[in-house]
Amino acid sequence: MSMTETIKLYDRDAYATEFEADIISCEPNKADDKQFDIILNQTLFFPEEGGQSPDMGILGGYRVVDVQIKKGVITHTVDISANDCCEAEKKAGKQITGNEFEPEKVELAAGVHVHGKIDWQHRFYNMQQHSGEHIFSGIVHRRFGFENVGFHLSDSVVTMDFSGVISPEDIAEVEHEVNVAISKNIPIEVTYPSRDELAQLEYRSKIEIEGQVRIVTVPGYDVCACCAPHVKRTGEIGMLKVMNYQNYKGGVRISILCGFRALEAFRQKCDIISELMGIFTTNQEAIVDNVTKLKAVNQSLKSELGTAKSALLDYKVAELPADTEDAVLFEDGIDTNTARNCVNGLVEKYSGFSAFFTGNDEEGYSFIIGSKNADCNTVATALRNKLGARGGGKPVMVQGSVKAAKSEIEEVLKEVL
Repeated sequence: MSMTETIKLYDRDAYATEFEADIISCEPNKADDKQFDIILNQTLFFPEEGGQSPDMGILGGYRVVDVQIKKGVITHTVDISANDCCEAEKKAGKQITGNEFEPEKVELAAGVHVHGKIDWQHRFYNMQQHSGEHIFSGIVHRRFGFENVGFHLSDSVVTMDFSGVISPEDIAEVEHEVNVAISKNIPIEVTYPSRDELAQLEYRSKIEIEGQVRIVTVPGYDVCACCAPHVKRTGEIGMLKVMNYQNYKGGVRISILCGFRALEAFRQKCDIISELMGIFTTNQEAIVDNVTKLKAVNQSLKSELGTAKSALLDYKVAELPADTEDAVLFEDGIDTNTARNCVNGLVEKYSGFSAFFTGNDEEGYSFIIGSKNADCNTVATALRNKLGARGGGKPVMVQGSVKAAKSEIEEVLKEVL
């Protein structure tokens, strides 16, 4: 039986936060017995669609943990756990703006009338990001002719994949132009053109759209088919900041943040800079120089320490008994190449197994075992069977790791060497 498409109340008013609806269907979630999948006759909850994460909030007193859409039917997944009504946020002292807590829960069943509330802060932050992305993508399309071929909007990052490479200088110019558009406080228009009107309209779209097309227009900057809620005016975006960019699949991937999420990211960076200023007892402008100097000193000390460890290792190798077929060394802080070179030297001197373990009892050990005359997998298998070691290799040399104490490793080695 086909289900009637859900009425999308968020299309009528992206700023509404509460609504009434009737439950059309309520079924246990197949993946989690503490969750139910609910279909309503109408909803304010925007589903995961068009690269954007779904709305959050409360439905009938229960936390909405996911919202999906398929063939126009929107499914709300709610959690019926005891502390589901944002109890974690309450204990942490966090406030979800526009989403007060509902102490009373209703029965979840078909035919039941329910009250829903979306998390307005989460919704508005997503609206800021998506509207900012439209302006950015519109400017890129106009200036360079590149298409936005990939878009992802989560709670922490917005990424855009463009079909061509954009230089850092051009990215900075686009960022500036976006913020000029934001400062103009331009009204953002949402329209539903007819097929004839659509045929005459130039607009951006990543996919072929069936049925009614929803067009979001930022006059002078972008015209794009889009299903998501947007702010009413560009000024509500607040600001747009490019956070990162990299060459990706023949084009460029650009990460941005807008509005309050951009502000939070800026605060975090300021906190880091302030902490570094305190550590180095210097001003902001000198931090990079201080870190560069510290890195150079660190590299020099590492080199000196490596030389000292190599000398110590040579001494310990010289101290190994010569009247035996096998050689075993334990030494902390030795890199893989040095350990392998050491084993290569030992197999020339010892006819049995030559084993090198680097690490400590707390974190475990990495090992390299070599031999010219015996199958090293014999030792690796014993370590795996007895101590759960990982790794392997060819008969002449194996390497891996084991989470065990030195004394435990030595007991296993006594059995096989």
